[in-house]
Amino acid sequence: MKLSTALKSALVAATALFAISSQATAADTMKSWQQALLRAVSQNQSYPRAALMREIEGKAKVRLIVAADGTITAHEVIEATGNDLLDREIPKLVAKLNPLPALPEGQTDMRIVLPLEWALQ
Repeated sequence: MKLSTALKSALVAATALFAISSQATAADTMKSWQQALLRAVSQNQSYPRAALMREIEGKAKVRLIVAADGTITAHEVIEATGNDLLDREIPKLVAKLNPLPALPEGQTDMRIVLPLEWALQ
């Protein structure tokens, strides 16, 4: 049985549309997961009282390795704030974040760099 040219074109277009739709859905799912991560950080990050009183601010970067189920299996401070009061908060924050929401379907594990900031308003 031969497919007509129009039918072949329609099948190719439908396949391409499905692939694009699947990619868009995967991107949306990853974006939703990243937003959930940012919400979790904002809800769990605290400012040490002593740092507040001394008006200490700082930025840090932490590498997280996250398993498919959202468990943080490892973390590493790759850029410290340079202030002990703030740097001691980093492992406390990671503990509060663990576990994160499960990774999007199809992700077995993920390495991410999480920027952290303590800033006075």
